[in-house]
Amino acid sequence: MAHPRSLIAPLSRLTASSIAVARPEVPRIASLPYQTIRCATTKAQPKKKKKARNTFIQYDLKKAEQFSLIDAMQYIRAFEVGRNPSSSKYEMHVRLKTLKNGPVVRNRLRLPHPVKTDIRICVIAAPDSKAAAEALAAGATLVGEDDVFNQIKEGVVEFDRCICHIDSLQKMNKAGLGRVLGPKGLMPSTKTGTVVTSVGTSVRNMVGGSEYRERLGVIRMAVGQLAFTPEEMQRNIKAFMDALKKDIAQLSDRIGKEIHEVVLSSTNAPGFTLSGEFRGPNSIAPKELSGPL
Repeated sequence: MAHPRSLIAPLSRLTASSIAVARPEVPRIASLPYQTIRCATTKAQPKKKKKARNTFIQYDLKKAEQFSLIDAMQYIRAFEVGRNPSSSKYEMHVRLKTLKNGPVVRNRLRLPHPVKTDIRICVIAAPDSKAAAEALAAGATLVGEDDVFNQIKEGVVEFDRCICHIDSLQKMNKAGLGRVLGPKGLMPSTKTGTVVTSVGTSVRNMVGGSEYRERLGVIRMAVGQLAFTPEEMQRNIKAFMDALKKDIAQLSDRIGKEIHEVVLSSTNAPGFTLSGEFRGPNSIAPKELSGPL
């Protein structure tokens, strides 16, 4: 008869093997969630760049404090106390609603009350011509042809404006002055109105005139001395705004350009948005804003 231990060993092996076989397998479907999570992990998509604006940012003027002309002049003069009155001027800043890549407004204006400036004007005309004599009589500081050409080529540019008589245009173009005068914005051309037939009139307009040009949607121009009265300032501002509106009206209808804000400041004072009124209900008398500070 077999010993009991010899029967227990095979039985234990049978039991262990049956248990191993009977161990439940993990269903394939149970591993799907893990695979799904792994496959769902992707790289972060790059952020889309914001589309660049084609117009300049404009602020709501309903929330901005606006001043009458007399009130703005009163505050500006307070900032200029102790300054040299001859070196400070009232300045206009006109903000436009316009496209960034659109045409710019540029012109010259003779104000009813000119702002005194020490402008130096060069006139390219034949030395012995009638045009040269008119230019000198009108206040030009430099007149001629060959002597002026040589001086400019040597880099000596001692003038602020340059105009050319139409009879000297061909000779000026052959001299090749564009390399020197072009980067300075002084090269005469028909587009800018600096190639003229009446030199004397042009010089007089430049001496007493003011130039303005749109830059980054804003037009800036000096409109008066600090000693100007409110009435003189009102006439100058009206003339400037009328000329500016005329320039805008001459542009194509497809070009949207409007006046958004008008600001008055000075050389050392901040800007004050104008309301369009001459005097407010609590404004001081206009006579108190004339004369020395």
